Amino acid sequence: MEGISESISKLVWTFGKGRSDKTKHFSSVLPEDLCRRFSLGEIKKATNDFADDLVIGKWRFGKVYKGFIDDRGISVAIKRLDIDSVRELTKEVVLLCQLRHPNLIPFIGYCIDEGEGYLVYEFMVNESLGQHIYGTDHDPLPWKQRLAICIGVARGLHYLHTGLKRTIVLREVKTSVILLDQKLEAKLGDFRLFKMGPPSLSRALIRIESHVRGTYGYADPEYIQHGVLTDKSDVYSFGVVLFEVLCGRIVLNKRLEVEEQQLISWAGKCKREGTINEIIDPYLMGKIAPECFKIYVDIASSCVRKKAKDRPTIGEVEVEIEHALQLQESADAARKDGEYDYPIDGLTCNDFPGESSPIEMNRYGRCASDSTELSEDE
Repeated sequence: MEGISESISKLVWTFGKGRSDKTKHFSSVLPEDLCRRFSLGEIKKATNDFADDLVIGKWRFGKVYKGFIDDRGISVAIKRLDIDSVRELTKEVVLLCQLRHPNLIPFIGYCIDEGEGYLVYEFMVNESLGQHIYGTDHDPLPWKQRLAICIGVARGLHYLHTGLKRTIVLREVKTSVILLDQKLEAKLGDFRLFKMGPPSLSRALIRIESHVRGTYGYADPEYIQHGVLTDKSDVYSFGVVLFEVLCGRIVLNKRLEVEEQQLISWAGKCKREGTINEIIDPYLMGKIAPECFKIYVDIASSCVRKKAKDRPTIGEVEVEIEHALQLQESADAARKDGEYDYPIDGLTCNDFPGESSPIEMNRYGRCASDSTELSEDE
């Protein structure tokens, strides 16, 4: 990881130079033996000259294409970014070239040419977790499959937070960037907003002086209000994902009644009132063992506590979700037939975030409107 931080420092210096020098200096700081550099011709060939029918996604900074490389032998996803994003692309490439973990999307290579940048990843045939949770093109995921996916995400985050010499904080943990391979194994797939922090064992804060960035509904409240980013910011975002997985709905739905629009506030209200079972995805109703349900809701609730110091580490979250899966498997093996009931005894939680106060909502809304970086997820 020392190579990563050194390379990123060089990139900051590189972009102080003229635009004509960017490609040359960019190439000089990349670890050539760890990732492949594609020519623009190869990128155009892979995407059939950026054919519209190969577009599989659109985002604020460009488009994502499905492509084929090496004489159509390998399917890939190619992110195309405009010139305004090239500096961020270079930092992302330096990081991606040196990360290796089964729960991170495999990075193949890059291209930078004619004022545009391209990132080439292994194609994820089962798309994103969000498309499975609340999309209409896939069958609903079974509960144990959802747990396994969440465990995979936690393991990927654990690697980024503690498995390297320096902490990596994503700032962008949400269902749309959790991709699924052919076996439905989770792969974290967006490092655009990552921040490199202190040595992973120091537990020091990462202070952000630029605009707050992230997606409305997923961003850590303390990060939004104070601009202080830590690994617990990713834990908060992952906690939101855990509730989406359980509830089968998006984090913000303005079509619902006001008290139900914000997923986390609604879940907290239900838990305090003893109606927590009402938040379960209808498809999962009666299929979750009570013991598993309690562990899962408790750990998800602890992730979205308002104060970062009160949240668990991602390693602790990983262990608890694994425990929840074990409880579900044991209960399923012992159960003969019928559906599970959901007793509410022991499911109260005093520190679960409640409905946002008007002041908190104003702060959140102001951040969302004043900063072009913080937006509602689409």
